[in-house]
Amino acid sequence: MPSSHPRRPLSRRGFLTASAGAGATLGLLATPAARAATHPTRPFGRYGSPSARLTPQTLYVDAQGRGDHTSVRAAVAAAAGSGWTLVLAPGTYRETVAVDATRTQATWIGASENPRDVVIVYDNAAGTPKPGGGTYGTTGSATTTVQADGFTARWITFANDWLRADHPGIAGTQAVAIKVQGDRSAFHHCRFLGHQDTLYADSMSLGVFARQYFSHCYAEGDVDFVFGRATAVFEHCHFRTLTRTDLASAPYGFVFAPSTAGANPRGYLVTRSRVSSGAPDAFYKLARPWVPSSDTTARPMLTVRDTHLDAGIDAVAPYTDMSASFPWQNQRFAEYRNTGPGARITVPENRPQLTREQAASATREAYLGDWEPWKGAC
Repeated sequence: MPSSHPRRPLSRRGFLTASAGAGATLGLLATPAARAATHPTRPFGRYGSPSARLTPQTLYVDAQGRGDHTSVRAAVAAAAGSGWTLVLAPGTYRETVAVDATRTQATWIGASENPRDVVIVYDNAAGTPKPGGGTYGTTGSATTTVQADGFTARWITFANDWLRADHPGIAGTQAVAIKVQGDRSAFHHCRFLGHQDTLYADSMSLGVFARQYFSHCYAEGDVDFVFGRATAVFEHCHFRTLTRTDLASAPYGFVFAPSTAGANPRGYLVTRSRVSSGAPDAFYKLARPWVPSSDTTARPMLTVRDTHLDAGIDAVAPYTDMSASFPWQNQRFAEYRNTGPGARITVPENRPQLTREQAASATREAYLGDWEPWKGAC
């Protein structure tokens, strides 16, 4: 997503370490009873091994060589067709990975059932030069790209640790951790770490309404760090806004930037979740609408309900424009029964509220239809 602020260097932080610490402190992980411990001689925990596969279509990934493959990318290449499961041993996998549209019904499992243990990370940004010339652009910056329908991930961290401070000469600071385009894509107990444009919840094309579900997940960033045109439900999720040293005044950024197609009746739904902040009070906006130049008929849609908003969110003016040509008031932004200091209604016209009748149709069931990814979820 474009940013309206000039970039000055950020001080380096221990990106993954700091994020993991925040996750543990804030209770983002599965409870200890729900975790499956891994042992040095059993890196895949209760999920079998190459000598004792769960199914013929299960592949094991371990950077130390105890599985079928040492990289996620190699395992994806080997898993041609539909219905493959990848079990990932604890480790940091520094690589870019793409799941194309032919690899449907794939499942990725973090073997330890602790998302801090399995990290897929790389450090491309939109402005990073490509080896053959040009730059990657926002989409090309993604560490992980999922185009296939029916993708499920559990207990995995998807990250982009590109930092502005390391690249002061690069203007394209969008750095995507994961871009999800497939329909029926589900993420349970996953983390999404980055700064600008962390989680790109999108679809394969303008006329495709891709449904996505995020349960008990954690996402952090600063500028538009959850964005795109998917029909996406975020339930029991935690969104954390990061502090910045390169800006002297608010706003530091925006949590959501939906770009819902005008013909799509369902955009982003955030329910029973939480937004916290490492920044000063009121230094973040909850959302701004993204109307891409490629689709000026977009009508971004975001509903945030039954969610706690801490003081980092500007309660007086939680929404703002990305472009004066497409004011947020003309889009589909609404709230319902939110709590916390960032949810206080001081200027009613700045905080559209659903009626009780409208809220009855702002549910995961209404958004996702006949797909019920919460059933049987971990």
